[in-house]
Amino acid sequence: MTAEFEHLVAEFERFQAGVRSADDRFAGLGAMQQQLTGLRASAASPDGGVTVVTGPGGAVLDVRFTEAALAKGPQALSATLLATLREAVGEAARRQAVIVEENMGDDLGLVDQVLETQAVAFGTTVEELRAKLPDERAPEDFSEQRVLRPADPPPSPPATGPSAGDRFLRNLFDEED
Repeated sequence: MTAEFEHLVAEFERFQAGVRSADDRFAGLGAMQQQLTGLRASAASPDGGVTVVTGPGGAVLDVRFTEAALAKGPQALSATLLATLREAVGEAARRQAVIVEENMGDDLGLVDQVLETQAVAFGTTVEELRAKLPDERAPEDFSEQRVLRPADPPPSPPATGPSAGDRFLRNLFDEED
């Protein structure tokens, strides 16, 4: 019965490790949420006359114009603003994808999907967009943790037939029939 007790203790320890792992993953979600909430991306027009700041989901947080930009006239200002908006929103989407991939793993290839979509939409290449990805890492790196799917569980010990506890329970139920 000692081997069975050791087996039960090992199973309980694996269960506790799973609970700790789930707690760690949910803590990682909180950190990811904070990173996403604090996300800011900005873009400036080539002449520096228009600056756009965006947040999570590409939300426009601020738009600034210089006097020189305003003096160009409505059509030129409109074209410059739209181009700068696209760049800032694209930057926010790329950064958001990087944060999610760092925290959730790259099983889905999220950053690659965003880059490929933006390359087509913006008429550029994936390589040019990849060069714009932020190099900095978050202060705490959760890239090796899984949030949606736990790591593979440790292998179960080989089955050696029914344990004494299993035989007892079967006999107990057989006697009641």
